[in-house]
Amino acid sequence: MGIFYNVCMAKIADLFIRSEHADLMNKLNAWDVAYHQNDAPIVDDATYDVAKNRVLEIESEYPELAVNGFSTHVGAAVSEKFKSYPHKIPMLSISDVFNEVEVADWFNKLSDKNVFIELKVDGLSFSARYENGVFVRGLTRGSGIMGEDITENLRTISDIPQKLSGDFPDVIEVRGEVYMARDDFIALNEISDKKFANPRNAAAGSLRQLNPKITASRKLSAFGYTYGDLSERTWQTQSEYFAKLESWGFKTTGRWARIASSVTDIQSVYNDIMLHRDEIPFDIDGLVIKANSIAVQEKMGARANSPRWEIAYKFPAARGITKLNDITIQVGRTGVLTPVAELEPINIGGVVVSRATLHNADEIARLNVKIGDKIIVQRAGDVIPQIIGVAENDENAVPFVFPNLCPVCGGAVVQEMGAVARRCVNSLSCPAQIRGELEHFVSRHAFDIEGLGEKQIELFTKLGWIKQAADIFTLIDNHGDEMRVLDGFGEKSVSNLADSINRARNINLYRLIYAIGIPDVGEVTAKILAREFKSLENVRGASVERLMHIDGIGEIMAREIVSFFADNHAMSALDNLLKYITIKNPEVVVVENNMLNGKRVVLTGTLQKYTRDEAKEILERYGAKPQSSVSAKTDIVIAGESAGSKLVDAERLGITIWSESDFENAIK
Repeated sequence: MGIFYNVCMAKIADLFIRSEHADLMNKLNAWDVAYHQNDAPIVDDATYDVAKNRVLEIESEYPELAVNGFSTHVGAAVSEKFKSYPHKIPMLSISDVFNEVEVADWFNKLSDKNVFIELKVDGLSFSARYENGVFVRGLTRGSGIMGEDITENLRTISDIPQKLSGDFPDVIEVRGEVYMARDDFIALNEISDKKFANPRNAAAGSLRQLNPKITASRKLSAFGYTYGDLSERTWQTQSEYFAKLESWGFKTTGRWARIASSVTDIQSVYNDIMLHRDEIPFDIDGLVIKANSIAVQEKMGARANSPRWEIAYKFPAARGITKLNDITIQVGRTGVLTPVAELEPINIGGVVVSRATLHNADEIARLNVKIGDKIIVQRAGDVIPQIIGVAENDENAVPFVFPNLCPVCGGAVVQEMGAVARRCVNSLSCPAQIRGELEHFVSRHAFDIEGLGEKQIELFTKLGWIKQAADIFTLIDNHGDEMRVLDGFGEKSVSNLADSINRARNINLYRLIYAIGIPDVGEVTAKILAREFKSLENVRGASVERLMHIDGIGEIMAREIVSFFADNHAMSALDNLLKYITIKNPEVVVVENNMLNGKRVVLTGTLQKYTRDEAKEILERYGAKPQSSVSAKTDIVIAGESAGSKLVDAERLGITIWSESDFENAIK
């Protein structure tokens, strides 16, 4: 009975596993069609990878399922909209790995430990065939065996040469990736009726057009990275092949490529690229690691769907698809109402995301997002979550109606002529605005009062202990005894807060200007004003015309500054504050032969002896004008270790580049 029972249970388990495999394959095939043919993914990468890895796990236990399973699967079937042609050499996909252990497992199988590391560009793969140096046919990856004919579309992309230059084989299929740079993606979405969810979808949707004129109207770029059919080979390594590609007229990701000879080296490159990922002007989703030796590549060969000699070391997912449960409104310190997406929690790149910004009412309308829809979430710069598109509309979804009254205080909500933002007009008594102003006032780049954070500000304003900034400096004297008996407080915490408040009584002029919350005046503008006017009294008395003569201040900002200092309520609060603080006016820097004075300077990379803030402060003391981005007007770029795209831009524009030692020599 026991044996019969065990056999029956084994058969039932077997049926369940086979059923699970069939169900997952149906999902993966549907997801592939949505991604590869329709350019409209319906699940995020992480969900896809979990399903794929489970299928591969099942197929390793049940080899017979692999015959028509994922182990032999590449891309999706070609679309009937396009002519199709067979690839002379199959265009395989790359096996994914997700951690250092999996990298080591692959690396240890290499006979030659020299590997070539490239960026894994998030775009659409292509194969361009050249005969006698002339471009004759272009195909998509398609199923890996058959590809879609996109010859005329590829001809519209300037990065794909119509004729090879230099020394080239009689026949070669150059394979690579068509992509759309982030700036070009943003520009396309601003003018396009169809809003693309991300640059990859935009690139794929633009390339797979039946009308090449549409493709030509969109800014597509391309990199070459490998080859297919070939009449002869004159290179021995992948790194040599990159040099050949560039000599033929192709662009490559060579500026970011690295050679490594250990797992430690590979992980170091991975960490470095992850750190500077947002500086790369196009989307990447990992690294491709290849045996550098072509002889080793040929010896290792391929599985049914992927080469053995290369792997894709994937980054954590930067995007995900989840449900929009609700849209709530946050009221900021300036009264601006910001809609916030309340999400079904989702893990994106190792971080659980449950909220994301929707910016404003216009953005909600542009995205056409409704409560109940499945939406695409992205961690911008892998930090700030934002909604970038709708993945799937729900038939019961509810449109969001922007409120006409402030949800915090009930004040009227207005939208000024020509402005996008909607504001609560009740600036004097809206609790949200008061709390926001106070949180800004005590923040690190303003008065920097430790122990007085968001929770404490909320508590003390509710208790009525703090109504304006000046009250902070009488807080301990007036309410210290009451504070000591509150939960979470005690003698030590009150004493520490008192010390922090007292330290803040002496403040640099630019910090004070930043702290008092003049609309549109950030830290950089505050420093410009302090440097230009030398005292608060001079700033208060400045006219619109005088302000507009200052580099970096336009008419709108100038009028905001003048209006702020003309407001009686704001000036009453400022005068109260001035009773408790001492302003340290900026030093007048006099340095003979100062080569930094008046120069526009950009910092990039990591300096060894200075933090970014310290370096900026030194530059400002020497009369330089620190900038956040490189332009033709930039005078100097100071490049530390791991400098990224800003250094590349500086080299391209012929801008003077300094090392950290050059910087030190200039300030001696």
